Amino acid sequence: MRRRAFIAGLATVATAWPLLANSQQTTLPVVGWLNSAGPGANPLYASLAKAFQAALKDAGYVDGQNIQIDFRWGEGQYARLPGLASELVARGVAVILAGGPPAAVAAKAATQTIPIVFTSGDDPVRLGLVASFNRPGGNCTGISELADEIDEKRLGLLHDVVPNATTIAVLLNPKSASFAAQAKQLQEAARTKGFQLAVLSAATEQQINEAFVTLAQSHAGALLIGGDPLFASARKQLVAQAASQSVPTMFHDSSAVADGGLIGYGPSFADAYRLAGEYTGRILKGEKPAEMPVVRLDKFNLSINLRTAKQLGLTLPPGLIAIADEVIE
Repeated sequence: MRRRAFIAGLATVATAWPLLANSQQTTLPVVGWLNSAGPGANPLYASLAKAFQAALKDAGYVDGQNIQIDFRWGEGQYARLPGLASELVARGVAVILAGGPPAAVAAKAATQTIPIVFTSGDDPVRLGLVASFNRPGGNCTGISELADEIDEKRLGLLHDVVPNATTIAVLLNPKSASFAAQAKQLQEAARTKGFQLAVLSAATEQQINEAFVTLAQSHAGALLIGGDPLFASARKQLVAQAASQSVPTMFHDSSAVADGGLIGYGPSFADAYRLAGEYTGRILKGEKPAEMPVVRLDKFNLSINLRTAKQLGLTLPPGLIAIADEVIE
């Protein structure tokens, strides 16, 4: 009888073991990943996720070992973000990494208590994410890429490339919280420099194609691509459209230049996500986002594709080439 009882006990333990293992897994702290874009159309975002995970590993947190990362991707459809944010909140995640202003705004609206670490090219104070850079207050802190703030600089660099252009177009996402501010800022900058600015808008990949039809009708001499997760995901589409219309185009990061875009100027998004990973690790260890100052990225990379310039029949200013961080010949 004792032998039978012992065997029955072993069977009970064997049956219960998977349940115990699953129970242990679900007790791991969960980091919610909410991103406005998606990894499918642009491998940039997969690499950003790796940079984030590498920083977490340096802080002592490894996905699947002592934390779990629950990925939610907006795929450029901003209307999905509030629902995805609510899913992470319902799951009771320990921290939310919100990549891009639309994701950060959605996360902030979904919870006032769960810590949020954002990466944002827009002003986090203006978006209502933090009270100030030095003293965020509330449940949000993160990394400010200042991407939107340097759009005026991008416009100036582009005008240096095509100094005789009387009209330059800019492509912005009307669904972005910074759309109106970006358009106003750039229109004022163009007016100061003595040329017209044609504002084009697109909130989907199909609308990007339609915007290029409008671009041809505007007879703009160049195009500035605004900083937006949708445009980052549609990088190859934008490069192809710009090439088809032979329009000199300024992008907001260097990855488009490697794919054939003419020029790119912007922050290192890999640095932003690495720092976000560091902040997430510190919060998991007990620090409060209210007391963690927003980090400002202060290094920007200028990339130029001379092959594309040759195809466009452009001779770029030697001074511009001299200051470039990367030149593709």
